[in-house]
Amino acid sequence: MRATSALLAVVSSVKEFGAAVLRPLGAPAGTISTFIEVQFELADGRKVRPDGVIRVTRGAKTWTALVEVKTGSSDLAREQVETYLDVARDNGFDAVLTISNQIAPSENIHPTDVDKRKVKKVALFHLSWAEVLSSAVAQRVHRGVSDPDQAWILAELIRYLEHPRSGALDFSDMSASWVGVREALSAGTLRPTDKGIFDVISRWEQLLRFAALRLERELGNGVQVVVSRKEQSDPVARRARLVDDLVNRHVLSGILRVPNTVGDIELFADLRGNRCQVSVDVSSPVEGRGQTRINWLTRQLGEAPDQLRIDAFALNARNSTSELLKAVRANPSVLLLDPKVDLRRFRITATSALGTKRGTGRGSFIDSVLGSVDGFYELVLQRLRPWQARAPQLPKEGTAVEAAGIDVSVLPGEAGAVDEPADTSTEKFVPTLPGPYVAVTTSIEPEVLITWDQQMDDLADERAVGEAPQQAGSAGEASQVNLGREQSRETEDTEDFTS
Repeated sequence: MRATSALLAVVSSVKEFGAAVLRPLGAPAGTISTFIEVQFELADGRKVRPDGVIRVTRGAKTWTALVEVKTGSSDLAREQVETYLDVARDNGFDAVLTISNQIAPSENIHPTDVDKRKVKKVALFHLSWAEVLSSAVAQRVHRGVSDPDQAWILAELIRYLEHPRSGALDFSDMSASWVGVREALSAGTLRPTDKGIFDVISRWEQLLRFAALRLERELGNGVQVVVSRKEQSDPVARRARLVDDLVNRHVLSGILRVPNTVGDIELFADLRGNRCQVSVDVSSPVEGRGQTRINWLTRQLGEAPDQLRIDAFALNARNSTSELLKAVRANPSVLLLDPKVDLRRFRITATSALGTKRGTGRGSFIDSVLGSVDGFYELVLQRLRPWQARAPQLPKEGTAVEAAGIDVSVLPGEAGAVDEPADTSTEKFVPTLPGPYVAVTTSIEPEVLITWDQQMDDLADERAVGEAPQQAGSAGEASQVNLGREQSRETEDTEDFTS
């Protein structure tokens, strides 16, 4: 209950953080009140006690949600969630909010498969502890808190949640089915109906979401896992596609979208080849020669690894031309089969070794994926700027007509002459635009892999924070002292709420 008490106390105390957490759930902007362990009675006489209740009041409008919290390795139970949906419906509440270390693949998907009939009148939302921590860091570090005392309280919540004993855990396990699925894949015997394959697919979706949350925590902008509208409305179809990719192509794939970047991050994990590929597509300038367009790209990749692969796609070409960045820097024309070719886009790809262990640390699948995403964003994506056409320039001297060398001076004999108006009834010219551009990429495996040593060291340091015994005591004691007075007030409020 410590994590529940700490979170609900800060949600009601820090206005900006409370709004950041609750507004996406449909709560109005108003006064936030929180209560813990409020008892409710079901129609059959049973009594249940959710972990908390959140109530937001603005004028005559009131929004209320029941809260169920799990920490550590405890997962949400379907029966318990459905019971709280019934309680919320019977009492006219608006929503049920669940919080656990389970990470949903997208914002609109709940990790627990509940009866769809129970969410017709009551909304069901889920937040992982990673999402809560990311929201707290984004509000405290990037967006800011107006009141200094409230800012200090939010910083204490962040310090508490980052402590290993808080129960708010990072994503750290690819499930018990991971080893068996990898072995079957290596042997070529993996089938879509095999036991454990859906556990691995579910963990991969959670890993994608966790990678997005880690970037969001550092950048302060909402990073999303890109899911098509069709797959959002039909999660079963998405799972089926991921299973097909894993069985037939031996890959796990996903797309991350960071606001205000040149393109989406495409991620491929090749489990049979033990390779991790991270790539981005960049639109080429539409002006200048082919070599000029290539130089525009390489200038922005000044600190990028030489082992990056650059693919150049030309207009109406069926295949791309590919070369490593080191060779392109030395001779940009290696990407041009014809100097007059019209380049339209580039693809930048980083290929690195993929870990195999199910946990975390060096040699693990999780940290090799996270390190690849972090390193690619830091050294490549955040440095790229989209091409922008140069602003039209006025002539340095005189007018545009004079600059073009056209003589508009009037001869002496033509001073009084008046020309008849020209016939302007000519047919309007409509240019014909080319059809949609389709390019086919040829996969080229680089001989030298990229290593993300700095990112792996950063991950190790991040996981080591708070493991010292003295930090364990200080974080727990500080949280108890800071929230003790709030806990007392909540106990009194519980009596008011139930009455």
